[in-house]
Amino acid sequence: MKRTLQKAGLALALWLPLAAAVQAGEGHDHGDAPAAPRANGPQRQPDGSVFLPKPAQRQFGVRTLVAEAGALPRTVELGGRVVMDPNAGGKVQPLNPGRIEPGPHGLPSAGQAVRKGEVLAYVAASAAPIERANQAAQVAELRAAKALADKRVARLQALADTVPRKEIEAAESEAASLAERSAAASTGLSHREALAAPVAGVIASANVVAGQVVDARELVFEIVDPTRLRIEALAYDPELAADIGGATLALGGERVPLVFAGAARSLRDQALPLGFRAEGAALSRLAVGQPVKVFVQTRSRIAAIAVPVAALMKNPANQAIVWVKTAPERFEPRTVTAEPLDGLHAAVTSGLRAGDRVAVQGATLINQVR
Repeated sequence: MKRTLQKAGLALALWLPLAAAVQAGEGHDHGDAPAAPRANGPQRQPDGSVFLPKPAQRQFGVRTLVAEAGALPRTVELGGRVVMDPNAGGKVQPLNPGRIEPGPHGLPSAGQAVRKGEVLAYVAASAAPIERANQAAQVAELRAAKALADKRVARLQALADTVPRKEIEAAESEAASLAERSAAASTGLSHREALAAPVAGVIASANVVAGQVVDARELVFEIVDPTRLRIEALAYDPELAADIGGATLALGGERVPLVFAGAARSLRDQALPLGFRAEGAALSRLAVGQPVKVFVQTRSRIAAIAVPVAALMKNPANQAIVWVKTAPERFEPRTVTAEPLDGLHAAVTSGLRAGDRVAVQGATLINQVR
């Protein structure tokens, strides 16, 4: 038994050095790196592309569009704001200072529809105590003078057979004049100015409450027609006004065409104001004074590919990219150069070729795959 154990130990000692010298054959060396896991889910490849299986594409809602090259208008993006159309809006301001009183239907609120000529509120005229005292004294004098004129007319009419007719008529005329002057002076003590709507539309702003004291020319109500608004944009290149071929406004995924109304002839903040006119139900979502972006298309053309703005992404280097489908389950990032087009689309001038399948929906989720 002891001899057998000695022989087994000797054999093991001779085998260990040989096992250490054994190496894998050519092409079977896996190196020191661990084996790459095999997964069927979305994953970023070493070359930057994304492996996206068909089930994941349906889950992400990925949609692609074949890129088509063409001649697109060169577009300039301008900052603008919504302004009131002077022919479809107005302001309500009192001519005299006073106290606000509700109209026949109460004070209107913002967003309420009104008709042209509808009385919105009254302004009870206010005056200093000394002015009201002087006016009351004038009314008393006129009433006393009228009473004397009425008595004189009565006496002359009693002597109608001996008094010339012209004296009677002069006395009657004087009495009537004093009555009208007294009535006019009395009306001034309790005068109320009616504030009526100058146009039909919607109350854009209401700046008063019942009993509030307002000054003359103070803005009380502002009325606009929400379907007829104007857009005012500022252009820092005055020559742009002579090269406008069209303009658009993007509202919640909807493209609204604008009509160029004209350019001002004076600068504002070192920029030239450009006026655009727009009509339609889509503009009812805008408010006066709201900032917007106006995309002005010039008459010059550039060779580019139009893609939706949703297809443009940013890579870690903050470069604009699009995801191109190169295989049924493979998407590659392409660095592109893009210019604005109409608010909903962008003009890609480099980085894409005609015929590439660009991801236009779900590109954000593709960009997030790691």
